Amino acid sequence: MKLYLAVAVLMLAFAALTDAEEVDTTIQDRFTDFGTQISQGAQDIAEKTKQAFQDFHESEFVLNTKSWFERQFDKVKASIGTVN
Repeated sequence: MKLYLAVAVLMLAFAALTDAEEVDTTIQDRFTDFGTQISQGAQDIAEKTKQAFQDFHESEFVLNTKSWFERQFDKVKASIGTVN
């Protein structure tokens, strides 16, 4: 019984979203548009994420941390070289 009620509510919501004046658009067109919007949104998110990782990789904090680790590693290598 609850499933029927949920389906009925969803159908009413879908009917409310569709305009009665727009007879030319079909359900297939709406799904195509929805798929296009989702695809474009996913591409935008991917581009923003890629840019964020690139900005982080080139940030001053990361560069300073990397150089600090390199200096520490060089010090350890030098101290091991003097022990031998």
